[in-house]
Amino acid sequence: MSTPADGDTIAETSDAAVVEEKTNRRQPFPQGFLDTISTGWAERTESLPAARAQAPYAAARRDTVSKAFAGKRLVVPAGSLKQRSNDTDYPFRAHSAFTHLTGWAADSEPDSLLVFEPTAGGHDVTLYFRERADRTTAEFYSDATIGEFWIGPRPSLAGVAADLGVATAHLDDFAAGSDDLVVDDDDELTRFVSELRLIKDEYEIAEMKHAVAVTASGFDDVIRDLPRAIAHPRGERIVEGVFHQRARSDGNWEGYDTIAASGPHACYLHWTRNDGAVIPGDLILIDAGVEADSLYTADITRTLPVSGTFTEVQRRVYETVREAADAAFAAARPGVKFRAVHEAAMKVIAERTAEWGVLPVSAEEALDADKGGQQRRYMVHGTSHHLGIDVHDCAQARREMYYDGELKAGMVFTIEPGLYFQIDDVTVPEELRGIGVRIEDDILMTEDGPVNLSADIPRTADEVEAWMARAQA
Repeated sequence: MSTPADGDTIAETSDAAVVEEKTNRRQPFPQGFLDTISTGWAERTESLPAARAQAPYAAARRDTVSKAFAGKRLVVPAGSLKQRSNDTDYPFRAHSAFTHLTGWAADSEPDSLLVFEPTAGGHDVTLYFRERADRTTAEFYSDATIGEFWIGPRPSLAGVAADLGVATAHLDDFAAGSDDLVVDDDDELTRFVSELRLIKDEYEIAEMKHAVAVTASGFDDVIRDLPRAIAHPRGERIVEGVFHQRARSDGNWEGYDTIAASGPHACYLHWTRNDGAVIPGDLILIDAGVEADSLYTADITRTLPVSGTFTEVQRRVYETVREAADAAFAAARPGVKFRAVHEAAMKVIAERTAEWGVLPVSAEEALDADKGGQQRRYMVHGTSHHLGIDVHDCAQARREMYYDGELKAGMVFTIEPGLYFQIDDVTVPEELRGIGVRIEDDILMTEDGPVNLSADIPRTADEVEAWMARAQA
């Protein structure tokens, strides 16, 4: 649909009383409507808010960026709405670098730009966005994308400036330069703002803890509603929907598409179709995380016995995965290479699968850096990734800062080993086929060592069975 120019007013609308559209769905506006729509509104009053909690943290991050790019003009875009179908869009979610550097999160405006203008002393930083339109303009009533008659109140320049502690200007005042460094267009700037997120500050850590707490409540909800999921032919969708209700009621959204993988679906690492049945006797692997209003997300996986108790074989696989997770946690210490966490988990996976007679080689041979890896058939993914404002946070960081980097206080990352024996994998005994298990926790590194932020969500097989019994009593 078209957007009338900002200067268009009611009086300037054509006698035909039609706002041009690229669709035949909308009806023309009669002249009487056009003559009166701009009148009869109470005067707007606005009390400027105090700066939000994340404002000083975002300011410190901007200072770090400014010092690293002295003399250069930087542009950090929020991104635009993305079309879902025809004239409907996906819910807007700002670019992570934009949110990190502004503090503007779930309430941010599409198409906004954070601009660093170089000065002799550093940078003048301005947040450009499209301010709400005056009610004498056609935008107010005719534009279903940004008009307040359609989507509700939008922020003012003065209000956002006070809220975020940053200078603001109308988007129309922005002029791009040919030598601008733009996040996602400039490799150096994109890498820098990604690596800036490797160490979380106090505000970020608090938000991560909050996201984990809400996620824990979502898992409780799922277990309580498991009988309804069992009764439905697409029970995985019921699980997904129950968790979504918690994510939307107590957070902003999910941080990623929920995986509700029951039975052999648990062996597909990113099963998000979620259209299968939830059958007693099977396991269900649920990988889900609530994204807080600040856009920081949890990332938790628990594997549950649908009937409430593990079979002997399921328990053996489950406890092996937990052993690998515990070994990875024990390996995580300040100064240790990030990759050591994965190596510790792989050692357990190799040893146990070799003991079961599944591997074609010994555990020692499987762990050989050059010729081994046979155990990876049953756990093809990595054990850990950084976590924060993105579920796979800091993804543009250099390898020497990420996988080959050292663990440091303030880092938040996952530990998530698994074992997946696909339903048609004839390299394993029939009793293992169709069993998929993953246990994933969110870990904060401190000066004294790792802290499991999700430790209150039951982890051992015995704890999981007791948890399900309590929730469904």
